[in-house]
Amino acid sequence: MRKVAHFSARNLCRTMVWMKTTANHFVFVVLICITGESKAFVGKQGAFTTSPLHLRQRDELIQRIPQVFHFSELTKRELSLSPIVESASSLGKSIFRYSGPVPIGQSVILNMALFAIFQAKLLKMLTPEGFIHACALGMGLWSSLGWRGWTLCVAYLFLGSLVTKVRFAEKEKLGIAEGRGGRRGPENVWGSAATGLTCALCSVQGPSFLGIPSELFLLGYVASLATKLSDTFASEIGKVYGKTTFLITTLERVEPGTEGAVSAEGTAASLVGGLALSLYGYIVGLIGLQAVPISAVAAFIATNVESVLGATLQGKKSMEWMTNEVVNFINTLIGAGVAIALGKAFL
Repeated sequence: MRKVAHFSARNLCRTMVWMKTTANHFVFVVLICITGESKAFVGKQGAFTTSPLHLRQRDELIQRIPQVFHFSELTKRELSLSPIVESASSLGKSIFRYSGPVPIGQSVILNMALFAIFQAKLLKMLTPEGFIHACALGMGLWSSLGWRGWTLCVAYLFLGSLVTKVRFAEKEKLGIAEGRGGRRGPENVWGSAATGLTCALCSVQGPSFLGIPSELFLLGYVASLATKLSDTFASEIGKVYGKTTFLITTLERVEPGTEGAVSAEGTAASLVGGLALSLYGYIVGLIGLQAVPISAVAAFIATNVESVLGATLQGKKSMEWMTNEVVNFINTLIGAGVAIALGKAFL
């Protein structure tokens, strides 16, 4: 067991070092695309020109990169690699691309670079294994929905982790806190986002897929993550602020943290969480304004259904397979399904 753990840790370290090395090359590409400075000092053949003005512009940009990202100093030889420079234009366009899927190669590069940049922050919210699985999830989201879909999932992770930390020490003393200090593992990543990734991939298969318009798959994607955030808000806020906690099926008073328990405070928090992520989906253009209440309502309905599942099935002797992650997957599936059904009826 120790050898396996050591092997996994060693491979993880190598993977992270490789990711950061890759980012050292491609962050430069991203910067020159955003600033538009590449055209000023890149020649027709994709190599840097040698005029004094061009060289000075290049050197100034090189000096700024370590200051912003704290990476190791990049050499002029590394920055003058023609293949990297030639890909700058298309890579830059992919960052804020709105229509159609982003090429998989560019998606992998951009996603890995961003994960390397925010590695320290993400590892506070994810276990090392969760980090790797989240990176794979991010590649799928970026290739299908671009930065809009990617940042929606990041917003869910950030807000979910933030609310999990609310009075965390108190929840630990009561034995109702999330394990691993609230950090998410692979099972949490896929239990929360497998439905969303499926909707994202379906949305780019054409104007319609399986008889469902792509716009409704986008609504399903937003609603699935809004559902999970709604559930997280309800659970984490209800545990510490819920004054009176009832079992959703019998209205019997139970202790906070009991599977299937609900409270007025937690219910209000669930509405806030679902609405917040739905609004973000509208802000970045994934869904229209009329779809926001549909997404929020679907999230609220699914969250309450999840409480019923927790009260009736989870933890039962004959239902050992009904783990928290399975319930989360069912929860997000219901949220996406209800949103798509309501979207068909009202949009």
